[in-house]
Amino acid sequence: MIEGIFNRENYEAAKLMLDASVLRHTAIASNIANVETPGYKRVDLDPKFESQLVRLLQSGSPQGLDGVQPSLMVDSKSPSVRPDGNNVKIDSEMLSMNRNAMEFEFLAQYMNRSFKRVKTAISGTVSNA
Repeated sequence: MIEGIFNRENYEAAKLMLDASVLRHTAIASNIANVETPGYKRVDLDPKFESQLVRLLQSGSPQGLDGVQPSLMVDSKSPSVRPDGNNVKIDSEMLSMNRNAMEFEFLAQYMNRSFKRVKTAISGTVSNA
């Protein structure tokens, strides 16, 4: 019975998106830490992850979500911003970090509300926390 609650498409997608958000935060932190490293190429989530996730969710077949995992890739297409080949733009990275933090917070709140609904269903009492 409870497995049905946690195998819902929205829950599975939110878990994947939380994983992607954590991975993206790691990438952004690495980019910021290497802003002065000669020849460093920024890393980010592989854009294929988002397109695969959207395609699966739009198709209505959440069974395929098990095969989708976020991964990082080197952004070799961005032009270098320094003569030494480094392509990290600190302003862009800081904006990305803020956006990623907001997305993570939204997803965490969504998951928290989902758990509260399950807790309420089990206990029969509404929690204000």
